[in-house]
Order: sequence, then structure tokens, then C-alpha cells
Amino acid sequence: IQKGDYIVHESFGIGRYIGLETIKIGMVEQESIKIQYAGDGIVYVNMNYLSLVKKYSSADNVQPQLSVIGSNEWSKTKSRVKTKIKEAARDLINIYAKRKAATGFSFSGDSIWQKELEASFFYEDTPDQEKVTEEVKTDMESCNPMDRLVCGDVGFGKTEIAVRAAFKAVSDNKQVALLVPTTILAEQHFNTFINRLNQFPVKVHVLSRFQSAARQKETIASLKEGKIDIIIGTHRLLSKDVEFKDL
Repeated sequence: IQKGDYIVHESFGIGRYIGLETIKIGMVEQESIKIQYAGDGIVYVNMNYLSLVKKYSSADNVQPQLSVIGSNEWSKTKSRVKTKIKEAARDLINIYAKRKAATGFSFSGDSIWQKELEASFFYEDTPDQEKVTEEVKTDMESCNPMDRLVCGDVGFGKTEIAVRAAFKAVSDNKQVALLVPTTILAEQHFNTFINRLNQFPVKVHVLSRFQSAARQKETIASLKEGKIDIIIGTHRLLSKDVEFKDL
């Protein structure tokens, strides 16, 4: 925490950090941090109670309004936030309970083609990549819908895991949709999937604004008829006119 930073005190709310200051209480001197509040309000926090103070953070770097010492506004704010957190937690619990109770499609075990695809990977799998690949396939073979987030730095092989999962789904006559945030990424993934799956009878297409209106219409019709196995696209995939035969 630097001088001038906004900080939050658990009991007093949002203030500005002024710096360290030694104050005397009775006969004892103690080092404290000095916090400025609205209306020239000042609070000294003994270093032993630093756990009550946290640096203020905002995703949009918004400058907050300083709290007023002695008012009940901070208590009201905390109460409102607690209520919203409880509501969010309750919603999450309901969602996960429904998801856990739902029955999904249980995919078959690995085929010979699946093993051939994975063996044809140009690089040797990292231990994490190998572990996650097996976990994803185990999820897919379960009767519960998969709910998994795969995280990793650039170049650590997340796309290859997606290729293998997609191929496993296609092997059981299911269609796969790969949703990406940009048209550039859609083209990059399209080329990756084409290169990895070119030895197998899998039809991969891309859907984004890079395609003409006529080409998009043709792709959407093929999706509905089940003529496309894997579709890679931007949020265009979420449009109402996009239908799948068996996603």
C-alpha cells in the first residue's frame, strides 16, 4: 500500500492511506497507520490490527467516495452486500444441484481412432496435459453433464485437449460447437482442427463475419441437417437461426 491509496477498514469503510505515524496513548508510544475519511475524519489503526485493513480495488479503477465516520452508511453498505452474496450463493447452489441431478449423454470409451489421433500429436504430452485429457474423457463417459474449466498459459496445450474431446464426441455421432471470442481466433482454431483431423472423416466448418451471407446460410443449413460435425465460431453461433441436429 502506497501513500494516497484508497483502503477499506472493516468497521469504518473506505478511506485514504496517509502514512505511518507514531502516536502516544497514555505513557505508551505505538506505531499506527493513519487513514483519512470524509469531512477531515482521521482514524489511527495500531499495527497489531492491520488485519482489519485491506487495499481498495476496482476493476475499472474507479475512485470511490470516502466514508463518513459516525454515519451508518457503511453498515448499510455491508448489509446490502451480504444480502447479495447470500442470494448469489443460493442461486449457485440451486444451479449445481440441478446440474448434478441432470442426466447427460454418456460417451463411449476410447476408440482405436481416438488413440491414433492422440498418438499423432507432434509434441509429447506434459504431465498436466495428460492428466487433464484423461479427466475430461472420464467426465464425458460419465452419465452427468461435464462442468469443467481448463486453465493454462499460452502454449501449454489447451487446444489439443479440446481437439481430443471434440473428436471423442464426434466419434459418438454428436456435433460439437467451439465458441471463441474473436473472428481471428475462430480462423486460427479452424486451421488447427483441420490440420489435426485431416486423416479422419470429420467435417469441420467455421462461422463468423468473415464468411459471406450466402456462405453463412449454407453452413447453418448443413448444421441443422447434421452434415457438419464440428463448427467453430464467434457469438454468431448463439444466434436464433443456428440450429443443430444433435449437439
